Amino acid sequence: MMSYEKVTQLRSKLIIGTKQTLKAIKHGAASEVFIADDADRQITQKVENLAQASDVPCHRVDSKRKLGAACGIDVGASAVAVKQ
Repeated sequence: MMSYEKVTQLRSKLIIGTKQTLKAIKHGAASEVFIADDADRQITQKVENLAQASDVPCHRVDSKRKLGAACGIDVGASAVAVKQ
């Protein structure tokens, strides 16, 4: 899947985690967002809604474990933002 490779390439520009991702979108600091499908919907829905409202492209990936690995961390990542 392309998204994981893209995340890995952008590792130095990542904001990891839902709280940080929401903050980044609110402050206009996110150029795009990646959300894991197997993460808690209540949490990821907030990120998705805010991203849509803020015109930030939102990409879905199937696994928070794989998303975390692509970010270079040992735990799953529900949401990741790429810094502007």
